[in-house]
Amino acid sequence: MTQNDFAHLIPYLVLAGGIVFLLLVFSFWRGIALAVLTTCAVLLASLVFIGIGGLDAAPHLIGSFMIIDGYGQFMSALFLLGALVTAVFAHTYLKGRSGESEEFYLLLMMATLGAMTVAAAQHFAAFFLGLELLSISLYVLIAYSEKGHPPLEAALKYLVLSGVASTTMLFGIALIYNATGTLVIGELAGPDLSAPRAELYLSVGQALLFAGLAFKLSLVPFHMWTPDVYQGAPAPVTGYLATVSKGAAFAFLLRYALVTDFLDDQAIVKIIGLVAVLSMIGGNVLALLQDNVKRILAYSSIAHVGYLLIGLLAIAQLTDALVAVEASLVYLAGYFLMTLAAFGVITLLSDPDEEIDAESIDAFVGLFWRRPALAAVMTVAVLSLTGIPLTVGFIVKFYLLTAGVEGGMWMLLWALVIGSAIAVYYYLRIVFAMVRSSDDAQYAQSRPTFDSMAALGVVGISLLVFGVYPSPLIDVVRGMVKNVLAISS
Repeated sequence: MTQNDFAHLIPYLVLAGGIVFLLLVFSFWRGIALAVLTTCAVLLASLVFIGIGGLDAAPHLIGSFMIIDGYGQFMSALFLLGALVTAVFAHTYLKGRSGESEEFYLLLMMATLGAMTVAAAQHFAAFFLGLELLSISLYVLIAYSEKGHPPLEAALKYLVLSGVASTTMLFGIALIYNATGTLVIGELAGPDLSAPRAELYLSVGQALLFAGLAFKLSLVPFHMWTPDVYQGAPAPVTGYLATVSKGAAFAFLLRYALVTDFLDDQAIVKIIGLVAVLSMIGGNVLALLQDNVKRILAYSSIAHVGYLLIGLLAIAQLTDALVAVEASLVYLAGYFLMTLAAFGVITLLSDPDEEIDAESIDAFVGLFWRRPALAAVMTVAVLSLTGIPLTVGFIVKFYLLTAGVEGGMWMLLWALVIGSAIAVYYYLRIVFAMVRSSDDAQYAQSRPTFDSMAALGVVGISLLVFGVYPSPLIDVVRGMVKNVLAISS
């Protein structure tokens, strides 16, 4: 590696250095304040170095292992912001619980480093290494709470099913290698398929790779783990799982579609289209049947990833893939904000003396009268998830609709419209519960810290700011996407 390579890897090295520092310190001295401050400082430092490098910088290859470009830097910035918000929320969530919590922040940084590696992967080895670092950290984070059995049950389910998904992806990668003779993703565009049955092996391998990624994205029919894991995991971890983990999987899938001939296979395109429709309709319909807010958001996340697949498939339908990639990344950024805000409210509302989080609809009854600030942020979050105008959810969904219309993907667009109409009912149930008057204060015992309320306020205000004035976000994505298309062409 050259000195220039190390310069491009500074955000990754800062994060890795923070992990090593905490490992060494915790071996002889423990302190929750040190863990929180170090984690936030390291995440912020990595963000600063990403900003210094710029999202519009020319792509730089680290051998054939990783590629440092605007796309990967943008995704890494999203992951770092998601981890930073999660760390702040977890400070309130964990401080009232028994046991030592320092390792939570260490695992959070390790998971974020894995997600960043996945987003920048140029080789299947880098992709799998980053994915497993992310997944193994999540196994422990999901089971981190010491109260009750739900976290342990959720972690065990995720461990077993995630192992199956990883095995499926490995088998798919092996078939791709057998067909093409390479594990470098950038060399899969127009590969030599002269070997016997090479085309068949490549199609089956890519289908298996997509199946494994569909599990990570909790797409129908690979979604069965999602509501149970979301419900059982600690609230801040659920928000992280719904954003950073899914974001990493989608980041790789979108890059793979851009760099390779993945979407030239019409059979795979039809499969992805069917999965998208089932996810959009199925996720929203199943959410109607829930009285648990975590499970509602779990099924809602299934539908939202289904919406994201419209942007992915638009790459194959549009002559200018810029619009499709732009729409996908703008939607992903908006989804991060909406989801972190919703799970942030659940986190700050949860009582540390209770075995379960404040996740039932009854926990939100009268919230406008008991906790008006939390109720206001939750209202903005669910309205944004619905796609109501003047929120970021409306802007990002409109952007996605534009890409779908230009690509003529009418069946997928009808599924998006129908799914969004269904979603209005179960999202507004939460709002109606919050405005009802009630003297029940069973979930009003938690006392959020100032930093947690400040972080929640920033996320909540961002939902409105980008809903009214989305140009800064769109301009950043547009400037970054041009370099992605340049290196993929």
